[in-house]
Amino acid sequence: MQVRVASFCLLVLCISAFSFKTVQNWPSSLAVLNSNGTLTYKADEKGNTLPDFSKVGYRTGNVPIPDVPVAAIVGPGSGAESAIQQAIDALSKKAMDKNGFRGAILLRKGTYSIANSIRINASGIVLRGEGNQTLLVAEGSGKRALINVSGTGDPKEVKGTRTSVAADYVPTGSMAIPVKSARAFKPGDPVIIHWTAKDQWIEDLKMNQIEERPGTKQWQAKEYDFKFQRTVTRIEGNTLFIDNPVVMAIEGRYNTAEVYTYEFPGRIANVGIENLACASAYTSDTAENHSWDAVALNRIENGWVSNVSARYFAYSCVNLGALSRNISVLNCVCSDHKSIITGGRRYSFNNNGQMNLFMNCTARDGRHDYVTGARVCGPNVFYNCTASRTHADIGPHHRWAMGTLYDNIITDGEINIQDRGNWGSGHGWAGVNQVLWNCTAQKATVQSPWVSGKNYCIGLRGQKAKGRLAARPDGEWEGQNKPGLEPASLYLAQLKARGQ
Repeated sequence: MQVRVASFCLLVLCISAFSFKTVQNWPSSLAVLNSNGTLTYKADEKGNTLPDFSKVGYRTGNVPIPDVPVAAIVGPGSGAESAIQQAIDALSKKAMDKNGFRGAILLRKGTYSIANSIRINASGIVLRGEGNQTLLVAEGSGKRALINVSGTGDPKEVKGTRTSVAADYVPTGSMAIPVKSARAFKPGDPVIIHWTAKDQWIEDLKMNQIEERPGTKQWQAKEYDFKFQRTVTRIEGNTLFIDNPVVMAIEGRYNTAEVYTYEFPGRIANVGIENLACASAYTSDTAENHSWDAVALNRIENGWVSNVSARYFAYSCVNLGALSRNISVLNCVCSDHKSIITGGRRYSFNNNGQMNLFMNCTARDGRHDYVTGARVCGPNVFYNCTASRTHADIGPHHRWAMGTLYDNIITDGEINIQDRGNWGSGHGWAGVNQVLWNCTAQKATVQSPWVSGKNYCIGLRGQKAKGRLAARPDGEWEGQNKPGLEPASLYLAQLKARGQ
């Protein structure tokens, strides 16, 4: 009896040893986590490194999302839509406190019928529900956003401040910009790094050679005019140090580059949408004449959308426009779209702005669930998000997004960074300096463009695919289907390293 017991115990130990095999942690050669919590980046022959993606989201991640005191309360019932808008408009006229807030409008639990759009056009206002028990329904027809948050106007250059970049090459990852003269700048200045393409760039990218089909548009240099918004942190001689990195190399043969300060008086700030359920009325599963976005934001900085769910919309839960920056989209859910399943629909979480963060979000039944559009200036981050029942791929969608991190994204579909060729009206190269870090997908294509940078796939769990056009340079791949990548999250490691 003792022998049989001993044999059974030995068997259990053997099975346990086999079943719980220790995973061997391994570092990427591109970003090594040091024992003191800092990161060491591997530079290529031109000095390019992975960018620091940590300074994205509300106030660059330096402060938590604030709990703004309630200034007005609205309940459901007849006339609720008008009551919400009146409360917003009344609050917009009040003075902001020292932190830049006017107050929160609390929507009590219940169902609110919204025939038009709820509009927030002033800084310092928070629209808050009581969780999923506060339901806003976009009634009737009309392709619109249920909640529309937007300032006015466009950035304007401050005359007399423009200066040329004084180096023929400034690498990706750099936090310093040498300029011809720093005399017009001071720490704290908002600046634009203006990258203007030359014809040679289009030629070497081969984006004037897209295979023609009806509607195909070849790229033209005059359409690739990037304006990276940054803040000067310090100045040494004629070198400007900036708060966020260069996410595409400045290269004299491919572009001109200048820096100037700017004003944006119509832009709003400190607006939050939180703790709400949103839905759109619809007439069929393929209906499209109804609300497209639950929440749309543009011409805004330092805002957030948190704990918002969206059902039955044709396009998105959250749609960030090109002039949105430092927005945090947290713990949001998008599901059960109602639209035709084809191009231009079901972009669950769409970002065209810069320095934005999407974290802990969930998408079901979408097409491009975590996606950027054309000519998107980074850095931007999608972290710890999931997608299921997907109908298309995750990733940069078309015409050159720069500096996006897809970190711990899990999907039952594909993640692709590639030359999309003549899809659409000539999408071409979707992006550069795009990083997949510790992601899980059925399969992924990661190609690098002919010039101007690379794309990276580190620690992918899934199949490597050839992509739309197989005869393209391969991206930088490390550790495919190899568990134990360290750090497990590049974004979190970079965020932590800032305090070291």
